Amino acid sequence: MGTFYRIAIILVILVVLFLWNWCLPFYHEKHTEKLPAPDESKCFSEKCKSIILTQQSDKAILLIHGFPSSPQIYQYAAKRFFEEGYDVYAPLMPGFGTSIEDFRQTSFCQWFDYMASYYERLRKQYPTMHVLGISMGGAITLKLAETYCDTPQAPDAICTIAAPVVYNSLHDRIITNPLFAFSRSLTFFKDTFDAYVTDHNPKGDDGNEDWTGYHGLFISQGLSLIYNLKFIRHDLKKISCPFFAIQDKKDKTVPFGNLGIIQRENISPHFSTLETDMEKHNHTYHCLLMYHSIQKQLTDTILAFFKEYEHDDKA
Repeated sequence: MGTFYRIAIILVILVVLFLWNWCLPFYHEKHTEKLPAPDESKCFSEKCKSIILTQQSDKAILLIHGFPSSPQIYQYAAKRFFEEGYDVYAPLMPGFGTSIEDFRQTSFCQWFDYMASYYERLRKQYPTMHVLGISMGGAITLKLAETYCDTPQAPDAICTIAAPVVYNSLHDRIITNPLFAFSRSLTFFKDTFDAYVTDHNPKGDDGNEDWTGYHGLFISQGLSLIYNLKFIRHDLKKISCPFFAIQDKKDKTVPFGNLGIIQRENISPHFSTLETDMEKHNHTYHCLLMYHSIQKQLTDTILAFFKEYEHDDKA
């Protein structure tokens, strides 16, 4: 076989391999069964546990944590919301906060199914129901709105912070991590890299030193999230409830371009956006409600938005 044909065959193989990894054809979730609530007695840190603050209010806020963090990111905001008269629910999702092995046995569809059931139970109890999510929790918040808007279970308002709807997209000029272009192939050899639990970040500042969750690269769970983002983006047009989207311009975890896509493609008639531009700190400008320098101002702004859409006379 001539050199030209060898090169051509190699190029074809590389293109097919790239498309198989990038576009995820024939992808299916490894874990799909519904999961019970996590056993929080197994949490590796007290900070991982659910934050539930109730006072028999007629209004509530559901707070959804990200990947691979824990309810700890809402320690400040949950207390503030409670002080403003809300019942507050920041549940730990299955697979998070206990062990790396527990996490490896879960997928995005299971996290969403758990939060959808959790949301439905709360929605029946409260005349006013808001949802707020950070990062992957923001993506779940979007999907909840897409699922329940224009139904009797619609949220009164939602807020997302640094929510992804695209991971790697040449068309949108968004590249979060080019190495994930071949991550699907890596799962045949190794599924996690540098994975461990952490309840502090000694190199962080501005509140980021308290970050609690899993550290490392979780390829199967990452692919599960990436695969589902395309459906979340496609259904942005289904979001009709009041919607507040927030992201910092320097976000190092979710590219800032995601906020522009959300702005353009949702149809909420009551849509607001906030582009923060934080001063320099030793963190990723991502989990904004954790950061001491911005959390009070940002929480005040979110509270003001939610209060616009409370209906004391709702049946």
